Amino acid sequence: MSHIPIRVSTLRGDQQIDFDAFVKINEKQVLYCRKGDSFEGARLSRLREKKLKKMFILEAEESLYRKYLERNIDMAFDKNSGKTLDVRSEIVQGATQAKTEEVMESADNATVYNDAKANVLRFVEFLTHEDKAIAHILRMENADQNIAHHGVSVSTLAVGLASRLGLKDTKQIQLLSLGALLHDFEHYHSGLNVTKPLDQFSKEELEKYKKHPQSGVERVQDKKHFDPQVLSIIAQHEEIIDGTGFPQGLKESKIDPMAILVGSANRIDRMLTFERVKREELPLQLMMKYTGVHPLEHLKILTDLIKL
Repeated sequence: MSHIPIRVSTLRGDQQIDFDAFVKINEKQVLYCRKGDSFEGARLSRLREKKLKKMFILEAEESLYRKYLERNIDMAFDKNSGKTLDVRSEIVQGATQAKTEEVMESADNATVYNDAKANVLRFVEFLTHEDKAIAHILRMENADQNIAHHGVSVSTLAVGLASRLGLKDTKQIQLLSLGALLHDFEHYHSGLNVTKPLDQFSKEELEKYKKHPQSGVERVQDKKHFDPQVLSIIAQHEEIIDGTGFPQGLKESKIDPMAILVGSANRIDRMLTFERVKREELPLQLMMKYTGVHPLEHLKILTDLIKL
């Protein structure tokens, strides 16, 4: 029997599955959750605690898995589904994370990229039209410090920031969100452990870290389906307005405004997820360390968003 991988981030605890789900142990497929059961309770938590990104299903049951995904996603975006916003937000977050991972793994596949880009439109609409959706998604702990989960959090913050700043252009916000999802593209491939405070990096690690925006762009700049705006965000999200960012040390007037938005959002989630700053301590640290580094208005808005 042939097996194919599926993403753990697409599985939900409250939904029965239409397929058998396996984990791979010592090259052997072991049944973990049987068709008709759900991942409710400790099952899904254990997978996430082990930082397991993929499970497996029988190739013959792929169509059943695809229908399961479609059913969950359609339900999540439907206000009248009868599901709580908390459950719907969890599904939206997981689906968006999965699509981000797919692009990072298959950057040369235009269909995968365009599918993620189309999903972003629904994601942005969900964030901007559902009261408290931003708060629900930001409350989902990135327990395994997953780069794609980080991308979803940064994208959520960036969309919330753009909305508060009065940006209305749907196309612009779509590309802002997509660029935020993919901003750390290089981290997905480099092998560098970025899940620790920067002051714990060795000299060599820090040098490699500071190259990740340009290295990320170099991995995908020959892919004609990648939007120039997304490439710009990947390249410039670590540039900051006082000119002390990297890799080029650009001043504010030379930085793409969308990259400035993503950079501000990235600062927030990096502090929370990788620097392990407590949420209640974040506002004071932001004002003490980053006033003049990021636009003050950005810091105030983002502080409000994490309090929602």
